[in-house]
Order: sequence, then structure tokens, then C-alpha cells
Amino acid sequence: MAELQFFTGTMDSGKSTLALQTNHNHAARGRQGRIFVTRDRAGTGRLSSRLGLTHEAIEVDEAFDFWRYVVDSLTQGARIDYLVCDEAQFYSADQVDQLAKVVDELQIDVFAFGILTDFRTALFAGSARLVELADRMHVLQVEALCWCGKRATHNARTENGVMVVEGEVIVVGDVEQPQPGPGGGDADVDVAYEVLCRQHHRRRLTAARAKAVSLAPEPLPFG
Repeated sequence: MAELQFFTGTMDSGKSTLALQTNHNHAARGRQGRIFVTRDRAGTGRLSSRLGLTHEAIEVDEAFDFWRYVVDSLTQGARIDYLVCDEAQFYSADQVDQLAKVVDELQIDVFAFGILTDFRTALFAGSARLVELADRMHVLQVEALCWCGKRATHNARTENGVMVVEGEVIVVGDVEQPQPGPGGGDADVDVAYEVLCRQHHRRRLTAARAKAVSLAPEPLPFG
């Protein structure tokens, strides 16, 4: 029986690497699949991992219909045994419903990969629906680490080096290098992401801020 499986973890936990490995493993056994992605750091129509691996993929925008795509492909004589769907947190609830329908009605396996919560610690719409519908949910065993060494459980966004908990939900960035912000021209800000443990996310204590605090001079012993 086909299944809808959801693989989740924080940023930097190897989701895209596992997505590429999943596709490789199934393709090596003669199965034919399709890879989908949205807003990947490598650009439109590419699935990339931080290890340097990349693969062509079908870009999913807000109007994309998984059910229609698969039905049309099968009608035209294509063979599809599975779908690999990366950055699934950005999918709409309706698109996740379409994936579930592909599994149930067409018996095609779907492997979805995504982050559970955004930088505000709120569930992404796509991830919330996947939690509700998935036959199986897997929390990735490769643990991303907070700067303090504890297991990272939260994704933090920084703008010009300052952690923020408000703003646009979707601003594509990376944990390794800043990206231009949602503004334009001189209004741009450097947007970056960092994984933190719950304690330091709650305190808004990023690695840079912790280092700055540790380097701050000790107060003099008199007032």
C-alpha cells in the first residue's frame, strides 16, 4: 500500500540530503519518480543540500495542483511510482490534500520533507496539514545543534544580526550566509537563520549575541 510519509527536522538537520538519498534509493531499484521543491536556496527548479548535492526538480508555486499534474502525466503515458516533495512546509493545506489523494486514489508513494515551525515557533500551514494526514511521520535523527551544544529545536531569524520574532512568514535564507531581505535598494536588510535550543530562542540569545555578551567588559566594583 502506498503511503504519505512526512520527514521533519529543524534547519540544518539534513532534510534535503535525505530527500535526494530517498530519490536515489528508489531510482536505483528501477522505480520512476518526480522531485518537487519550492523556494530552494539554489533557485527555481533545483533541489539542493548543504553538502553540495543538487538535482533538477519541478518548482511548486501557489497555483500548482499535484493531483492534476500526476493525472495528466499518467494519461499521457508516463510512469510515476513515487513523489519526493522538499520544502513541504511552504505548500498550502490544499496542496497537501492533493498529495494525500494521489496516495489514496492512485497508490503512488509520497515522501514529503519540511520544517515544522517558523521563526515565530508557529506551525507552517503545509506542515500542520501533513501532521494531520501523514500515514507516518519521522523526526530526523541527525540533530542540529544550538551554539551552546544542546539539541536545536527552533529556527531563529536575524535581520542585520538581530533576532526577530515578527515579520513576513516566508523570507528565504540560509543558516550559512545572509540573504537580501524583502525590501528593495537601500531598504534591504541582511536576513539569516540560525537554529537554537528552546531556552536560547526564548531569550533571543543567538551565537553572535552570546559572543558579544561574553566579550563585554566586567563592571567595575564601585558605582
